[in-house]
Amino acid sequence: MARALRAAVAAGRRGEVPVGAVVLGPDGAVLAVCGNRGRALRDASAHAEMLALRRAARRLGQERLAGCDLVVTLEPCPMCAQAASHFRIRRLVFGAYDPKGGGVEHGARVFEASSCHHRPEIIGGLRERACADLLRAFFAARRPL
Repeated sequence: MARALRAAVAAGRRGEVPVGAVVLGPDGAVLAVCGNRGRALRDASAHAEMLALRRAARRLGQERLAGCDLVVTLEPCPMCAQAASHFRIRRLVFGAYDPKGGGVEHGARVFEASSCHHRPEIIGGLRERACADLLRAFFAARRPL
């Protein structure tokens, strides 16, 4: 989670919503570290998770990430949760919960749907306070007084 948090901080410094993601290989090696880049790429799908999953798959030279873990600072949205399912990740670990936009423990609850083909192990709330504080500070700095 420390690497994901560093990627989130870097994303925030670039003016992106500070979310970071890391994909770990079956042996625990870091395959990809990414932060949000939606603004920079002008791409609404350029969430940290999507970028990290794609990069890891390219690095491994395959479309599935069986045995790999996705670590992200914020509960994935429905799009990213569905992508994690399609990539067949082994485990999803996330920091802050997202009652408004989450797709794992909140909202769509993608992995509970009968249409979901793969459900990873889920661990939520890892370093929750640090992850949530980073997001709160980012948005507080942008709100008018």
